[in-house]
Amino acid sequence: MMGYRIVVAGGTGNVGREVLNILAEREFPADEIAVLASSRSAGEQADYGETGRKLKIQNIEHFDPTGWDMAIFAIGSDATKLYAPKFAAAGCVVIDNSSLYRMDPDVPLIVPEVNPEAIDGYTAKNIIANPNCSTAQMVVALKPIHDAAKITRVVVATYQSVSGAGKAGMDELFEQSRNIFVGDSAEPNKFTKQIAFNVIPHIDSFLDDGSTKEEWKMVVETKKILDPKIKVIATCVRVPVFVGHSEAITIEMEGELSATDAQALLREAPGIMLVDKREDGGYVTPIECVGEYATYVSRVREDPTVENGLALWCVSDNLRKGAALNAVQIAELLGRRHLKKD
Repeated sequence: MMGYRIVVAGGTGNVGREVLNILAEREFPADEIAVLASSRSAGEQADYGETGRKLKIQNIEHFDPTGWDMAIFAIGSDATKLYAPKFAAAGCVVIDNSSLYRMDPDVPLIVPEVNPEAIDGYTAKNIIANPNCSTAQMVVALKPIHDAAKITRVVVATYQSVSGAGKAGMDELFEQSRNIFVGDSAEPNKFTKQIAFNVIPHIDSFLDDGSTKEEWKMVVETKKILDPKIKVIATCVRVPVFVGHSEAITIEMEGELSATDAQALLREAPGIMLVDKREDGGYVTPIECVGEYATYVSRVREDPTVENGLALWCVSDNLRKGAALNAVQIAELLGRRHLKKD
């Protein structure tokens, strides 16, 4: 069989580079790969994972998507608005990492372990959306519990790493930490307050009801991916961690489910690694999940304050499951279910 012709747009950013790494690691059946970026980076080279292959970066403005099978976009909402419809119209299916199309009723929002069948709706616009990083890992953890006991309400507090704010976020944490050690000023630039040795309960812009856009995304995306009837309240917090988002999740269910039964379900569920020894260090922190594919679940316990409740801790590499890995898994799913070239 023939392989796919796949485009990676935004190949110079954190997520785009990670997409190339994961395509190489997972030996995605690609006959041809085009790496696109803005004119600034055109002509530079991008690494194809650890393969030693170098791919020349092309200018997205001059690229003709005709004849290409799929494109993974990691270029932000403004550029996506411009290019996604062009690619889709040319017959190249767009898998978009930005928030632009996530809540579009004609665009499937996919986490392959959770709602693979929803991808069938991609033909409406030839676009598939990748969810927010914090939503992606949460719904992977919620899915087996929802299937078993029907979740009615979720309360989540996130501990999100600075890589979620791109390279500028990572640079700011590094530089501020260094400045504080040598007694220099640590003025915020990318973030609204000092991020080094601090936590900031503010990600994205504020909405009229007092929540932030990041919190709103978690609510509406969870409903779209998992079940519109689930009630969700989120508090999203930026923490001084370079890579890896953590979440403290409290779940209320219609049915009864003990912590032991929940652990057994999570242990078998796709995409999840249960690391839950009730002892010092018997849980996962962001440091351990960097570079890993899995969504890690720890600290599973019953919540005695409600009729049927559970609490758990969930950690994942936000550049992987939260972004690049999920996009590549969508590409694999699209190939298996629809394009069937490999």
